[in-house]
Formats: sequence, C-alpha cells, structure tokens
Amino acid sequence: MSNISPRLQKGALLTFDPILGIPLNTIMLQYNPETLSRSLKPQSVGDEPDRTEILRLKGPPVETIKCDVELDATDQLANSDATTIALGIQPQLSVLELLVYPSSAVLIANEVLSLLGTVEILPMESALTVFAWSKSRITPVRITDLEITEEAFDPQLNPIRAKISLGMRVLSVNDVGFLTPAGALYMIYQLTKESLAQRA
Repeated sequence: MSNISPRLQKGALLTFDPILGIPLNTIMLQYNPETLSRSLKPQSVGDEPDRTEILRLKGPPVETIKCDVELDATDQLANSDATTIALGIQPQLSVLELLVYPSSAVLIANEVLSLLGTVEILPMESALTVFAWSKSRITPVRITDLEITEEAFDPQLNPIRAKISLGMRVLSVNDVGFLTPAGALYMIYQLTKESLAQRA
C-alpha cells in the first residue's frame, strides 16, 4: 500500500487575451484560502412582476466570490532566492495588482490619440481573468475589489508577508455573450453545475 498522499491542488487566477483567448499569465495561490464565500443574486424580471412573470428569470444569477489570499516570503528567503532577497514579495503583489490596471502602452496610446484630436476614445479593455478553484469551478471573473494588507517587511522595507482580500464577479453569458472565449468558459461552468446537481 502506498504512503504517498494525494497532491494538493492549488487555486489560481489566469489571464487571457480577451479576443484571442491566448494565455497571458498564471497566478498560483501560494496558500489556498481557508474559506471562500459566494453570493448568488437571481436575475428576476423586475421588482414587482405580475403573476405571469413571477417565476421568470432574465438570465443567470449575479454571482460574487470573496476570499483572502496570503503571500509569504519565508520559504524563498530560507532558500536564498535572489529576487526575494532584493524585492521581497513585491513582484507577486505587482502581478495581482496589474489585474485591475490598464496597460501602460494603452494609456500612452490613448493620450497620443487625445492629443491628436480623436473625439471618442473607447474605455480600455483589461485581460480576461479566470478563477480556477478545483476542476469543477473554473470561471471567467472581473476583479471587483482588491485590498492588500502588508504585514511584515525586510530591512529595505520590502514587504515579505501580505494578506489580500479578493472580490470577484463571475462573468456570465449575459455579460460577455455566447460567442466569446469567456462565454464558452461560463457555459462549461454552468453545465458542470447542472451535471453535479444530478448526482445529489
């Protein structure tokens, strides 16, 4: 009989090009959160629907997810990792923070367009973010809240431990449409729920 314990799966945030679906970045959670809270708000027809519409839904519910993520440089410092010694966990924090930033190239391009007299500049598009939490919970999300608490620092004031409160809204086909990579991913997410419900 084998003494090998099953490998613990880690949660992750992945980013993709929103049009082409090409992978851009993977952010593995260093430690899986101890708790994960989800809220589902039904999309009913209206505040006071009449009798014929009382059970009708406009689409999938608005689902939000909240969790706390921890980053800690202790293991990397013990292994004398050069980047961690020089910068602490700032690179990992920057990857997370950039989920809510437009790229500097797009900012500069839009400024050039405005200086050239372009009348209408479209709001900047971010990368498609996907939250992966087990094989049955992989869904496109929009980061709605990112709160970072840096808890310990090295002598150069680089953060070496931090807690990140992460708020996300699941993007359904109502948000992104069916004929997009995000829409296809959401439909797999919902179909998986329907399949799991049949096994209850």
